[in-house]
Formats: sequence, C-alpha cells, structure tokens
Amino acid sequence: MVAGGSAATVAAATEVLSEGGNAFDAAVAGGLAAGVAEPALTSLAGGGFMTARKSDGEQFVADFFVSVPGIDAEGAHDPNELVAVPVHFGGAVQDFHVGAASVAVPGCLPGYLAVHERHGRMELARVVAPAVRLARSGVEIDRWQAHVLTLLEPILARNPEGRELFFDDTGTLLGAGSRMVNPALAQFLDDIGAGARHGFRAGELGGQVTGADLESWSVEWREPLQVPHGGGLLAINPAPSFGGRLVAHALEQLADAPRLTGVDGPDAALALAGALESLHGYRSTLGEGTSRGTTHMGVIDHDGNTVALTTSNGSCSGEFASGLGVQLNNMMGESDLHPGGFGSATPGQRIGSMMAPGILTLPEGHVALGSGGSERIRSTITQLVERLSAGATADEAVRAPRIHWDGSTMQVEPGWSGGVLDALSSRWPVNVWQGRDLYFGGAHLVADDGRVGPDPRRGGVGATVTAAT
Repeated sequence: MVAGGSAATVAAATEVLSEGGNAFDAAVAGGLAAGVAEPALTSLAGGGFMTARKSDGEQFVADFFVSVPGIDAEGAHDPNELVAVPVHFGGAVQDFHVGAASVAVPGCLPGYLAVHERHGRMELARVVAPAVRLARSGVEIDRWQAHVLTLLEPILARNPEGRELFFDDTGTLLGAGSRMVNPALAQFLDDIGAGARHGFRAGELGGQVTGADLESWSVEWREPLQVPHGGGLLAINPAPSFGGRLVAHALEQLADAPRLTGVDGPDAALALAGALESLHGYRSTLGEGTSRGTTHMGVIDHDGNTVALTTSNGSCSGEFASGLGVQLNNMMGESDLHPGGFGSATPGQRIGSMMAPGILTLPEGHVALGSGGSERIRSTITQLVERLSAGATADEAVRAPRIHWDGSTMQVEPGWSGGVLDALSSRWPVNVWQGRDLYFGGAHLVADDGRVGPDPRRGGVGATVTAAT
C-alpha cells in the first residue's frame, strides 16, 4: 500500500513496488518524485525523517534533516542578509525570510541515497526513473499544489530560475491543470541514478553552504521514541527533534481519558482539547521549531516492511542549485527553528523539527502515520493515534474532524456534534471553520490490514499493489 500527497508521488512508489522493489525503494522513489510533483512542499535540497519497521521487527528512525551551514565560512551567518518577502494569507500578511542566507545544508537527497544503499534492493537507476520521467515530460499541477504555489508566488518569482520553472511565457504563475517541466532536474536525477553524480557539490548551493558542510553532514540513525497508548505502541521521531516528544506528552495526558470515538463524545473531546492546550506550554520547554511547507507519505510492502516518510523545504528560499533545477530550502530563515534568534546556531548543528513520522503497532497490525502541517502536526498525529487505538480504520481516522489549539483559540473543523461544540465553547474561545482545510494537516496513512487513508485536506492519494511482478 502507498498513500501520499499527489497522484504522481504515489504512482512513482507504486511503480517501484509493482516491479519488485521493497518499501524503502518505493519510499525513496516517491520522495524523489515528490520533489518534482510537490515542489512548493519538498525538494532534494530540503530535509526530512523516516520512521520504519522492517519485516523482522527492527525499528529505526533515519534523521536526514538540514543542518546549520558555515563550518569553514569566512564570516558568521548575517541575519541582515535574509530577505523578507510578504506572503498574503487571505486577510493576513506574514513576512517570510528567504534568499541565499536562508539556505541550510540539505538532507533529503543524501538521506534518500543512504536509505536506499542500506535498505533498498532495487537498482538505484530504476528507483530514480519515475522522477526522471516526471521532470522530463512534465507533471500536471493539481489544485492543491496550485494553491500552495499561489501563496508562495512572491518567493518563487524572485530569481530567473523560479520564473522559468513556475511561470508561463506571459509571466503568469502556472495554475491547476498546467504542465510543469524541469529538464535540468531530470538530467540531475538521471546522473544520480547512473552513478555519474553522488549528490550536491561545493559551490552549487550558494549562501554559506561550503564543501566542509557537505562532507560533515551525515544521516543520523536513531532508535525511535516508544510511546505506549491504548493497548498499542507508537514508535515516533525522538530527540533532538521535538514533534514526537510533544505527541508523547499529549498521549500521556490522555492515558486515562474517555476514548475518542465518533464526533459526539463531549468528555473525550474536552480531554483531547485539554491535552492539546497543554502542548503550547510544554513546547517552550523543548525549544521551538516548525517547517511550514511539509509533505508526508506511507508505504507498506508485500514482506511487511513499513515506512513513514515526512519531508520539507520550509517555505522555499527562492534560490536554486546552480543548473540543477532544485529549489533550495530556507530553514535558516524560519524564525521558529531558531529560538535564540537568527545567527545564533552553531555551524554543523542539526536543526530541530516538528516532523514526526511514526509506526503505530496495534493488536491487529501496524499503521504508518505522520502529517504535514507545521505546528498542527502534533495535534493531527495525537488525534490519529487516539482514533486508531480506539478502533478506527486508517481512512476513518483521517477523515474524522480535527481540532487544534493555536495559543489563543481552539480551531475546530466542522463535523463535530453540537454537544461537543458547546462543551468546547464553555472552556475556550472556539473558531469553527466552514470546511475541512489543509491548515489541519495532511496525514496519509497505510495499514497492513490492506487499508489506506489518504488525506483529502491535501489532495491525498492512496493505492494498493496486489502483487509484485
């Protein structure tokens, strides 16, 4: 089974599974394809995490998030070189910090290659091939990706590379139904698959990213944080990232609470809301950090290998790897990732993240879960685990309405009963949204009972491969 954030991403992973690849081959193929098909959310120059359970029961986390550049740079990171770009969200305007100074040492590409080398079984060229075809022949932009591109338009238009990739000949941003081609990225991926390239080179990434930064970066293989809950066991991204620890804290608060089933249990909803509210203060004890542009996918293969993969390119930097068609991350310009202020982090230091892919083991089997959605990731995963451990299927858990405490207001999706809304309103300011929204995350679940749970909030797609050829 495969579930992910776009049809092209899922098709790439499904193709590899159908040709005999395992879950790790498929996840890498899907991650590479997402860098083509979901370009405002992830990139080969972004960062991410994989939580996996192998068929023999071994579990691990591959941390391939970004790190602080400048190990042998001539000067320290200068926050004044960050470029503030106003981005309009309906009635609100927020400055995003982008440009060359915002680029951190990338992790996705070397992370994918390391995962494939250690756990894949298919030749790399075959794993890379679907993404090469997508970049060369073009991928149709769906309405979900078009929406994110529209939000980031001022960033995407900053440089000639972005204008050539994301805008048509009249200077109009590509919209839903448009075909986006990226021949430079196709060639780069082709070279990777053929062994002619093994990653980025010094001088291709700009900013403060140096050769020493690239050489010193490596995947961190970690033991998952193990969180018992409701008769199940959640293996999730551990420290130094904090998304998993926040989920663990929320689940601890809910250990003896009424179970979250359906949409009409006021006591269960109040307990959930209280646990989510508690995370706002607990988060400050761990250090802050979010990544705005994030995508997730899950894969389970025929042997029972289970993979949850979450990646991000931040808000995108508007900068591109020279001649490669790869947009760079802006993690050095994400204020939430640097609680000590811009320029305070030490070169070589791994940056923290909210991303928290996980594997939930229940008496009836395993579920690969995770979500995009910045600080809503912790709320989404907590609610998924609550519902799954109470007996919901993957699809039921994903489609159920969600809530999130934003620090001042309980944000509530429609679909809860009147009794739940009354109970929440008696304790907190409540804002009930008009419809389901990508604000509440994008959780694409797969379960080894054969069910998939792609999230309609972010155009999720699910697929099942009945047999490998």
